[in-house]
Amino acid sequence: MTAYEVRFAASAAKEFRSLPPELKGRVKEAVDRLKENPRPAGVKKLKGVDLYRIRVGSYRVVYEIDDKKVMILVTRVRHRREAY
Repeated sequence: MTAYEVRFAASAAKEFRSLPPELKGRVKEAVDRLKENPRPAGVKKLKGVDLYRIRVGSYRVVYEIDDKKVMILVTRVRHRREAY
């Protein structure tokens, strides 16, 4: 299986940079694992939109999967209260 390329939308990159260092490491690990498996156990497809989300503690990483381009676009990295 080909590894997916992961890109961050500008707004998601800004959200990622503003995370506390410990959490940033955990989010980076979770996003890196998506390269091998963009639909891991525990992933949720969001209703009504073509987006998926994974949990990292109380934070959510929301992303799109483009299987044709073998690419993942992270659109949001937010606390669960603000993720949707």
